[in-house]
Amino acid sequence: MAAKRRHLESIPNDEKMGGGLMEIKNSRCSAVIIAGGLNSRMGGKNKAFLEIGGKTILERHLDTIQDLFEEIVLVTRQPELYSQYPVRVVPDLFEDRASLTGIHSGLYHASHPYSFIVPCDAPFLQKSYIQLLIDAVEPDIDVVIPKHEGFYEPLCAIYSKRCLPIIDEQLKQKNYRIFAFFKNVNVKTISKEETLAVDPEMLSFLNVNTPESLTQAIEVLRNSK
Repeated sequence: MAAKRRHLESIPNDEKMGGGLMEIKNSRCSAVIIAGGLNSRMGGKNKAFLEIGGKTILERHLDTIQDLFEEIVLVTRQPELYSQYPVRVVPDLFEDRASLTGIHSGLYHASHPYSFIVPCDAPFLQKSYIQLLIDAVEPDIDVVIPKHEGFYEPLCAIYSKRCLPIIDEQLKQKNYRIFAFFKNVNVKTISKEETLAVDPEMLSFLNVNTPESLTQAIEVLRNSK
């Protein structure tokens, strides 16, 4: 897929992108939204329902990914909050709260062999970037993950169901470091250069998890208009 560099004006869910990229929903990869955090840095407010430009972050998620995926799974401990949304709501399978338990539950419940994992607090996911990850999947690859400046971005990545038994064993040992199981699977990294080619402002990685970052996100959207 030829990389397409885009201007900041395309922020809200790639509204100006055309062509067939988004027309066929992916039949081998589910989308998994992790919404099980404590929201402590946001003063207890549920980040999925924070509004930016008149839409909640969850609504922005769905606007972006529902064109790409046949199945959307949402992992939460409060299923009653999401009953009106077109998602498959599932619980954590482990009592302890951690991003890895959310990944584990999403992979377990997903119908497809791969899952695109994303947190509930990233308002500006770019379809072109998600498609880059999907296109990077190969039969013998278990994890497709961005790596920027030497650091992984584990909550904007694709994981295979083959990771499940390895993650399960790690969680039983109370080890919640996502990267700890990477040595036991085949990992393919997406470089910063590849990321910038399709998401030049790296907006897919803007997380709203503090009042300050919410203010930043609102300002980013305002400046894009």
